[in-house]
Amino acid sequence: MSEILTNSGLFFALLGAACATFLAGTGSAIGVGKAGVAAAGVLSEEPSLFGKVLIFQLLPATQGIYGLLVAFLILTNTGIIGTPQDISLQQGLLYLAASLPIAIAGLFSGIHQGNCAVAGIGTVAKKPDQMGKAIILPAMVETYAILALLISILAVFGIANVNI
Repeated sequence: MSEILTNSGLFFALLGAACATFLAGTGSAIGVGKAGVAAAGVLSEEPSLFGKVLIFQLLPATQGIYGLLVAFLILTNTGIIGTPQDISLQQGLLYLAASLPIAIAGLFSGIHQGNCAVAGIGTVAKKPDQMGKAIILPAMVETYAILALLISILAVFGIANVNI
């Protein structure tokens, strides 16, 4: 019975890793999908713009990578990957909470970065020389995914220092 109570937080830590991966990945998939549809339309008219529109399509993919990074950190810190650890219920809940910034911000920023990327693809289709200006707009959305990633990473690493 004491072993069950000792590792009772493992479920919540794993749930946090899953949320970071699933939600941020979903935002990326939606954003990349929207940009891919727009890019395909442009390429049907102007195949020479492939390199430029590909960059726009790739931008929303980063949120999924950030979520995956946080999930790996949780999995290694809890011993799911690597050395097994005893995870209390409180620690497990803290890992779940630590995953939420990148999970939620990744979901929404991936979608909205995809929308901005679609607009940038439209700009490049009409004025290829405006690539530099057009790419700044979806890149601004990335700022909030990076801030969320930073908070999630700091929180994951801070859990080891919490006295529970």
